[in-house]
Amino acid sequence: MSQRIDAYRPAGSPAGWSRVGDEVRRVVRLADPLLPYKARELLTALTQLALFCDGEGLPAKAEVWLSREAIERFIAVGCPQVGESTRGNYRTRLLRLREIVLGSECRTGKPAKLSASVANSPCSRTELADLWGWASGQPTEELRWGCKTLMALGLGVGLDSPEVIPLRVHDVRRTSGGKGPVVVATRGTRKREILCRRPWENVLAAAADRIDTTGTARYLFRPNCGSRGTNTVTNFLARTQPSPNVPRLVMGRLRSTWLAELFEERLPITVIVAAAGVDTLHGLSRILPHLRSVSADEAARLLRGGP
Repeated sequence: MSQRIDAYRPAGSPAGWSRVGDEVRRVVRLADPLLPYKARELLTALTQLALFCDGEGLPAKAEVWLSREAIERFIAVGCPQVGESTRGNYRTRLLRLREIVLGSECRTGKPAKLSASVANSPCSRTELADLWGWASGQPTEELRWGCKTLMALGLGVGLDSPEVIPLRVHDVRRTSGGKGPVVVATRGTRKREILCRRPWENVLAAAADRIDTTGTARYLFRPNCGSRGTNTVTNFLARTQPSPNVPRLVMGRLRSTWLAELFEERLPITVIVAAAGVDTLHGLSRILPHLRSVSADEAARLLRGGP
C-alpha cells in the first residue's frame, strides 16, 4: 500500500502539487492503517484541500491544512465543481484525518489557529501600492491585465479563486447607462450580486471592456484560456515575474482586505455576510484579530446607544 501512496499523482498535473505532494503522501501513509477508508479516497480529499490551501498562500503543513478553519472554508468555497454529497464525504474524511494527525487537539475541540497567518492578514496600504506597481510592471499585456483583474475582483468585490475562474465578461455590468456602480454576478453555489468598491470600479469595468465578446461568452479572467480548472489562478500567477520587495498576490489576502474595510466602515453585519456569500459568521472570524481596536470611551458610547 505504501508503494501505491508514493506513486500517487493527481490528474492534470496541477502546478501546486510539487509544493504539497510530499506532505500529502506523508499524512496518508500515517493515517491509512488507522482509518476505514481506501488510501485513494484519503489522497483525493487531502490533495484537493492541500491545493486549495496552496492557492490561498498557506504553508504546506498538515496542521495548517487540517485546521477547522481551513477544512470548513474548503468545503464552503473550495470545491464548487462537486455535489453536496461529495463535499460531505470530503468533510468526513478530512475531519477523521485531522484526528489522526493532530491527535488530542482535535478531541478537545480546539482548532489550529490561523489568525496570525500572514497569508490571511489584510494587506497594508503600502503592500497594495507595491502590488499595483508590480502588476503594472509585468512584461506582457496578458500578465498585466490578468493581475489587475485579480486585484479588482479580490479588493473590489471580495471574490476568491473558485469564484473568479467561472466568471464571464457579461457577469460584470455598469448600471445607469454605463456611468453608475459596477455590479458583479457570481456563479456556482454562492450566486449573488455584489456592488464593486468605488476605487476598483473603473479597473474592473476596463478589464471587461477590453475583451471582445463577439459571438461567444468569454471568461473575464484569462479570456483566451478555454481550459478551466481549480488551479487556473495559481497556474497563471506562477507565470508572473516576481519582485523581491513585493508580497505575493494571494486571493485570500485580497478578500481579507476587502472584508476588513467593510468591518472598519461599520457596515451592518447582515450586509457583509450577504456580500461575502457565507451562511454563518464562522468564515469571517479570521478577520477579527486584524481589525482596529476601539477606545474605551467610544466602546461605551456605542454599547449604551442613543444620542
